[in-house]
Amino acid sequence: MITVSIEKKLRTYGGGQALKLAAEFLTGSVTKIYGPSGAGKTTLLKMLAGLVRPEKGKIVFNGETWLDTERNIDMPPQKRKIGFVFQDYALFPNMTVREHLQYATHDDAWIQRLLAVSNMTTFTSHKPAYLSGGQQQRLAILRALATKPQLMLMDEPFSALDTQIKIVLISELQHIFNELATTVLIVSHNLSELESFDGNVLYVGNQ
Repeated sequence: MITVSIEKKLRTYGGGQALKLAAEFLTGSVTKIYGPSGAGKTTLLKMLAGLVRPEKGKIVFNGETWLDTERNIDMPPQKRKIGFVFQDYALFPNMTVREHLQYATHDDAWIQRLLAVSNMTTFTSHKPAYLSGGQQQRLAILRALATKPQLMLMDEPFSALDTQIKIVLISELQHIFNELATTVLIVSHNLSELESFDGNVLYVGNQ
């Protein structure tokens, strides 16, 4: 279980806005996050990952304190065992598809499985510049999954995929998440594309 209680000032055009959230996410659950632009959805993911620190707050993952601002505890990202799918993919331009996955894991059987479920097997020698936007997005998802993370954070992970590929990939991801008992948080502006995911919905923003 992840227990989160955080307060973070946000940089917005209007100024003075803050993200305040208290929530619990069960182990192995999927939470679909939505809300208006600038409400702090991506910031929430980055705080869970340890990439952004709130002014005040506490994050506890399965009994282990990742963040406690009062006690000055802030576990570094590399120790949090997470997978993060960034909205801009954050791929390495000089690495091939296979090299991206080998950078994350030495388990060749797992790499082959990820390539197969995402229909990326024929692109293993391609670098990002030679992939379409949808292929780059799938690679970003595979790289995040390669470490078999306890927590998977996904920021608009399906925005570049056509409908048929999206349906198939989401189905495969559901099986993998269940198998690994991965806790998943997905930010999306289009909740309808996530209907096949069993899970909760979290609104971030002023209501």
